[in-house]
Amino acid sequence: MATTVKSTAAASKATEKRKPVFTKVDQLQPMTSGHTLTVKVVDSKTVLQKGRSIALNQRPTRIAECVVGDETGTIIFTARNDQIDLMKPGMTVILRNAKIDMFKGSMRLAVDKWGRVETTEPASFVVKEDNNLSLVEYELVNVVEE
Repeated sequence: MATTVKSTAAASKATEKRKPVFTKVDQLQPMTSGHTLTVKVVDSKTVLQKGRSIALNQRPTRIAECVVGDETGTIIFTARNDQIDLMKPGMTVILRNAKIDMFKGSMRLAVDKWGRVETTEPASFVVKEDNNLSLVEYELVNVVEE
């Protein structure tokens, strides 16, 4: 009987989730992951749309670049497949477990299969469009210690 009490306590502790820590766009750094953001979609543009291939088990691939932001700045979000349907201009979305990918030296926000994109009620903030973090170019520098 004591073992069932221990296993029940362990199960409740395992299912206990921690509260998400929301970050702002201007706090994003290159090559980081695990970000949770609430952003508004400013613009959305499809950049790749491949039809069905010869193999029937593959779905068509769609990729769109969306400018998203909050009151601190904007960044380009790379939306894939079903995420594109949620990224309409003017919508407010929550990006969970987002990561920063580097593309040609600039930051791009992305959510892979471990993350989640979900719509939410419209936010009250105004997007600061003059601070686009994707326009900042980064260069990897190796430092040699002597």
